[in-house]
Amino acid sequence: MGGEEACEAYIDGASRGNPGPASYSYVLRIGGKVIKGSGYLGRATNNFAEYQALIHCLRKALRLGCKRLTVYSDSQLLVRQLLGEYRVRDGTLQGLHEEVRKLSKLLPQFEVRHIPREKNLEANNLAQEAIARAAKLKRREMR
Repeated sequence: MGGEEACEAYIDGASRGNPGPASYSYVLRIGGKVIKGSGYLGRATNNFAEYQALIHCLRKALRLGCKRLTVYSDSQLLVRQLLGEYRVRDGTLQGLHEEVRKLSKLLPQFEVRHIPREKNLEANNLAQEAIARAAKLKRREMR
């Protein structure tokens, strides 16, 4: 895949209960292709899940050779922390924030933008589906 193309991604993290069953998702557009990813995280907060979504997305974009990446997130906290407008106080999030910083520095151009939740439906639906799949598997295991 061509690495000079502008890549964009929509990410989302979900948690039912906060903390509760949590998941991450991303929808990455690169070189005319759409790559989707999601995963179950176990019990976690929504902010932890949002950071995980970004980390998984960054790793995938780097593996695919993306050089310029714009990420859209409906998490105001995540975006403002990355822009330096909010401090990262939570110890767990500090480590994740540092991981995002390291990964994003590997890209010649990286930008993160806040969008309203209704503009992030595809990533949101993927994250919700990941939680639902995990719950369904858990119910099967209990039988």
